[in-house]
Amino acid sequence: MESNPLPHPVVELHALRKVYTEGGRERVVLDNVDYRFNAGEFVVLLGHSGSGKSTLLNLISGIDRPDGGDVSILGTTITRLSERDRTLFRRDHVGFIFQFFNLIPTLSVLENVTLPQELAGRRRKEIEPPAIGLLARVGLADRRDTFPDKLSGGEQQRVAIARALAHDPLLVLADEPTGNLDDVNGERVLALLLELTRDAGRTLLMATHNPDIAPLADRVLQVHEGRLVSLAVGHPSH
Repeated sequence: MESNPLPHPVVELHALRKVYTEGGRERVVLDNVDYRFNAGEFVVLLGHSGSGKSTLLNLISGIDRPDGGDVSILGTTITRLSERDRTLFRRDHVGFIFQFFNLIPTLSVLENVTLPQELAGRRRKEIEPPAIGLLARVGLADRRDTFPDKLSGGEQQRVAIARALAHDPLLVLADEPTGNLDDVNGERVLALLLELTRDAGRTLLMATHNPDIAPLADRVLQVHEGRLVSLAVGHPSH
């Protein structure tokens, strides 16, 4: 009998390269990186500010373009798409959570969560009930008509998580999602994000400078001198 084929990885990086010019000198952030991220795993990208981990997430999402190589998501090579098609692909298949929330201040909590799907042409009566259910899961169902400036930082980040997951993406990218929160709110947001992604079998890639998150991950990587270096998964030393 033939064995079952391995599942297609969610993200594949092929000879990915990114270079920035600073003060007339080139700085290689990613140097011909090849890597695969599989379905359902939580991967931490660990490193200090400026190491290239946020750049990598921006390249994977299609927000930024590489100087060489390709990024494939769910079998689609997004680096070969037009900017418009990359935007549409990201809207349909990728959830992105930012450090500074990026909520629209003139929209209510519920309107922030449903906006990406409304822009995709989906009808409000279809998208509001699951969005309200998601707000209930993040503990904010009673704040759905509130505006972002009335929410704490932790509450705003929970709204941002709901927005990123509302269209049921298989891939979730989180860039320092706890970096703008105090320890208590940071732990709560992290636990919530892991619960909502693991329950649905989503792939979660998280950039962070916090080594305390590393023991929770399936894999830990560090962007070092343009390469992705695998680190042991375990309790960080202090």
